[in-house]
Amino acid sequence: MWKRLRMLSLHDVHVHIGKLHILQGVNLMVKSGECAALLGRNGVGKTTTLRAIMGLARRSAGSVEFEGFDLANCEPHEIPWRGVGYVPQGRGIFPSLTVRENLCIGLPRRRDPEREEYVFGCFPRLKERLRQSGNTLSGGEQQMLAIARCLMMRPKLLILDEPTEGIMPRLVSQIRREVHRINQSGVSILLVEQNVETALKLCPRVFLMEKGTVVYDGAAQELKSQPEIVHRYLGVSAR
Repeated sequence: MWKRLRMLSLHDVHVHIGKLHILQGVNLMVKSGECAALLGRNGVGKTTTLRAIMGLARRSAGSVEFEGFDLANCEPHEIPWRGVGYVPQGRGIFPSLTVRENLCIGLPRRRDPEREEYVFGCFPRLKERLRQSGNTLSGGEQQMLAIARCLMMRPKLLILDEPTEGIMPRLVSQIRREVHRINQSGVSILLVEQNVETALKLCPRVFLMEKGTVVYDGAAQELKSQPEIVHRYLGVSAR
């Protein structure tokens, strides 16, 4: 039963970049249908953890399994086709391409109208801007586009790195609502987020990182009742 529930599993993952030992034995597991946050101060290894999952940071030890399959057997460009969507920090859209062209990048055929309608249901603002180039969109709209592009690949797991960074509060609320809606549709979520309030509202489960390893794994509600832990590892108060 436990194996069926397990979607993503990292076991003792180490990553070296040059002489720096960035990840020092990361262990975490995301269950099917779960929404989990990976939190920590700047520089503790959160983004490197996501990049290790996606094969963009080479592991020096440890394993990353998705639905029981070792992702070490995949090239980075193959991982999305296994059902893992990744929205990197900075969004990574193609600024000179239109919204529609961005959505079609990587698809086996040029158009997927059925999937487009689902995506536009999540982000109706994008349907109004199909012919605009990516660089004419606001920061929040670019983030919507980056998430929408992943959704076009029909992911089972969506990995988001700082999706609300640099976005006006009104659009932060909208993105938070849509991420929740995506999760409720059955897509698992792994979220890295500096906005602790957003993360704790959105994610029932939380991992805390310090110095390249996961030091806490528990429920968001439990974490809210332990402000000393939140302050120690994040330097903020939980609300």
